[in-house]
Amino acid sequence: MKTKPLWVTTAMAAATALLLAACANTLSTTPGTPPAGTSSHSATIVRTAYGVPHITAPDFETLAYGVAYAHAQDNVCQTAQQLLTVRGERSRYFGPSAMALLGRRPMSNALIDLFMAAHMDDAALEKAWKAEASADSMAMVRGYVAGYNRFLADNTAQLPVACQGQPWVQPMTAGQFFRLQELNMVQAGIAALGDAMVGAQPPTPKAAALSPELPLNLAQAEDAARALGLADSPLGSNAWAFGKDSTRTGAGLLLGNPHFPWAGANRFWQMHLTIPGRLDVMGASTGHGAVVHIGFNKDVAWSHTVSTGKRFTIYELKLVPGDPTTYLVDGQPEKMTPHSVSIQVLGADGQLTTQSRTLWSTRWGPVISAPPLGLAWGAERAYALKDANTLNARASDAWLGFATAKRVQDIHAAHRTLGIPWVDTLAADREGQAMFTDVSVVPDVDDALLKACTPSPQAAGLLKSAAGIVVLDGSKAACAWKHDPASPVPGLTPINRMPLAVRSDWVHNSNDSFFYSNPAQKFEGIGFMVGDDVVRRPRTRAGLLQVPELVARGPVTLQAVQADLFSNRNFMAQMVLPDLLQACVNAPNDDARDGCAALRGWDRLNNLDSRGAHVFREFWRVAAGIPGVYRLPFDRAQPVATPSGLKMDDTTVGPRVWGALTAAVKATKAAGIALDAPLGTVQHPLITEEAIPLHGGSEIEGVLNNLGNQFAPAISAKGLRIDYGSSYIQTVTFDSRGPVAQAVLTYGQSTNPASPHANDQMRLFSAKQWPRLPFLPEDVAREAVGPALVLTRP
Repeated sequence: MKTKPLWVTTAMAAATALLLAACANTLSTTPGTPPAGTSSHSATIVRTAYGVPHITAPDFETLAYGVAYAHAQDNVCQTAQQLLTVRGERSRYFGPSAMALLGRRPMSNALIDLFMAAHMDDAALEKAWKAEASADSMAMVRGYVAGYNRFLADNTAQLPVACQGQPWVQPMTAGQFFRLQELNMVQAGIAALGDAMVGAQPPTPKAAALSPELPLNLAQAEDAARALGLADSPLGSNAWAFGKDSTRTGAGLLLGNPHFPWAGANRFWQMHLTIPGRLDVMGASTGHGAVVHIGFNKDVAWSHTVSTGKRFTIYELKLVPGDPTTYLVDGQPEKMTPHSVSIQVLGADGQLTTQSRTLWSTRWGPVISAPPLGLAWGAERAYALKDANTLNARASDAWLGFATAKRVQDIHAAHRTLGIPWVDTLAADREGQAMFTDVSVVPDVDDALLKACTPSPQAAGLLKSAAGIVVLDGSKAACAWKHDPASPVPGLTPINRMPLAVRSDWVHNSNDSFFYSNPAQKFEGIGFMVGDDVVRRPRTRAGLLQVPELVARGPVTLQAVQADLFSNRNFMAQMVLPDLLQACVNAPNDDARDGCAALRGWDRLNNLDSRGAHVFREFWRVAAGIPGVYRLPFDRAQPVATPSGLKMDDTTVGPRVWGALTAAVKATKAAGIALDAPLGTVQHPLITEEAIPLHGGSEIEGVLNNLGNQFAPAISAKGLRIDYGSSYIQTVTFDSRGPVAQAVLTYGQSTNPASPHANDQMRLFSAKQWPRLPFLPEDVAREAVGPALVLTRP
C-alpha cells in the first residue's frame, strides 16, 4: 500500500482535532454521516481532504447557517476585518493613516471609512434586497448572519491569534451583510474611485482663478486608470468550455482559471452545498455568502472571467459661473446636494476624535474629482459618477439559478434579472454543449447615445485611450441611460442585446471581449459598452493559439487541459525574444550581454526548472511599455500574430530596449539572484514565509497560468513574491455517475497560519497535482476526514 506523505497525515490529524475542538456541537461517530435524531433545523458539515466542507441542510436558511459557521472556522479573522471595513470603523481601531483594501484598491483607513459613510445607505440597501431578492436569498441572509454569530459565541475564547481578544471582532447584522455584498458589487465602479469621491471639494474662487483647467495628459491618465484598476484590471481569468465535437466522451468539459488576489475578500473558498431534492452544487466563492460563484452540479459546470463591459459612466457637468456647486441641465440650474459624513479617528494619544467632511451629489450620482484622469472639479466643469451596480441585490438569485441548471441554456436564462455584476460566464453541460455569454451589468448607453452625448474634447479623449473611461455630457437630460422595456432594471442593457454563443466545439475567454470567444463565432448588434474588437491582453492571444492546438491534438480530456494550462508557455517570449537574441551580437554593454546569455539559455517556459524566466519578466515589465516597441503593430486580421517582434534597428526604440534589459540585469544582480537561477528558487508566495516554489508567469507575459504581485511586481532580495493570480482552478466533465471534477485552490482553505489548510493546496499547485473532488454522497462518506459536525440553529 502506498504510504501518504507525512505532511498529508499530519494535516488530516490536525483537521480532525480542529473540528473536535471547534465547539460543543453534536459530532457523529461515523465519518461523513449525521447522528440519529438530527433536527429539522440542523446543518451537517462533513470535511473531506484539504478541509473542503460538504454542507447538507433541509432549507436555505439552515444551509447558509452551516456555510457561515464552516467559513468562519477557516477564515473568521478575515471576515471580522471585512466587517470592520464595511462598518466604516477602521480609523477608530487602527488610526486614519494605515492602509487597507477597499475592494480591489489600497487606501488609507480614513478614506475607506469616509467612503463607507457616504456610499452605504442602509435603508436603501434593505429596501433593494426586500424588493429584488427571492425568499430563498433572504432566508440565506438570515442564516448566514446567525451562523457567523453562532461561531463567535461558540469560540470567543479560542479565535486565531490575528483577532483573538480584539474589540473590533463583533457580531454581524443583516445590514452589514448587505454592505458586504454591496462592496463586492461596486468594486469595479465607484469603489475604485472611492478616494476621488471622498476628495471631491468645490474649488474656492481664488483656487479656481489660480488653477485654470489644463489639457488632458493622456499618458498620465492611462497610467492612472491602470493604477485604479479601470484599465487592465488586476482581476482576471481564463475559462475554456469544450463541446461534444472536441471531447473524448461527447460530454462537455470546462476549465475555470480565475486570477484573483490571494488575500482579502476576493479570496476563494471551496464548498459543497446540498438541500436534498432542491440543490446540489459544488465549487468556490469569494467574499461572504452561501452561493457558489464558480462550480458545477451533476449536469452543468461554469466559470467566470472579468468582462470588458462598462460598469459606470461619468457625467461632465457644466457649472454656473461663480457657483461651483450649481450645474446646468438643458439650460436650467440645478443645485448639488451636500451630504455631511463623520467618522471616529484614533489619535496618536489614544483618544478618539470626530472627523467630518461634506460630500456632494447630483442627479447623475456623487461628484468625483480625479485630476490624474483629467477629471478635476474646476471653475467651469465638475464630474459625477453613476454606477450600474449600486444597490444590485439580484446577484445571489442569479447564482442560485446556475446551481440548479440542467443545461447551458438554463445558465444563460439565470442571467435575465441582470444580477451578475462584472463577469462573463462560460459553461459546459453533460449533453456536450459549450457556452459563452456576457450578460453582466452594463449601462444602457448605445453607440448612438455615446455619439450624441460626447463631452468636452478633453474628457472625450479618455474613451479613445487605453483608459477606456466613458464620459457623457451631463448638461443634457437626454444623456440619461436608456430605458429599454425589455430590461427588468431600467437603465441596464437587457439580455437580448448581450452576446451569446452556444457551440459544440469550443469557446474561451481571457478578459478581452466577447468578440474573440471563437474565431468562427459572429455577433451582431452588440454595443461598444459591452466590448470591441481590439485584443489588449497577451493571454487572449495565448488562448487563441493554445486552445485550437489542444483541440487539433484531441480528443480533449481533463488531463490534457490540465497539462496545457500548466505547460506555462510564455507567449510574449515567443513573440519578441527571437528579435532580441538576433540583436544580441550588438549588445551595448556587459550587463546587456549577460542578459542575452541568460535569455538564450531559457526554455521560454515558466516552470519551476526554467532558468532565466525571471530575467525576461523584469525586462518585459519595462520594455512592453516603450512606445512603438513592436516591429509589427496590432492587426485586427491577425489578432494572434500581432503585435510582435522588436524594432531593434529604430534609433529611438532600440536604445530603450537595451536600457530595459540592462536595468533588468542590474536589478536581478542587486537582489543577489543568479541570472540563470531556476524560477522555482526565485518565485514564492507573499502570504506565507514558507518558501513554496511557484510556477507560472505574469499578465504582461501572456502566461495563461497567471501569477503576479499587485503592488510590488519588481524583483527583490526575496525574489518574486506572489499575491494574486491562479486561485480556484477547476476542470469538470461528466460521466454516467455524475460530474467528474478535479480542482486545486492554489493557497488553501484557511487564512489562519496555524491551520493545516493554510498552505496545503499550494504544495499541490507547486507539484501540478489536481485532487479529485468527491461529489456523490457515497464518495463524500468514503473520503470524509473526521466525524460530521451537526449544527442546529435556533
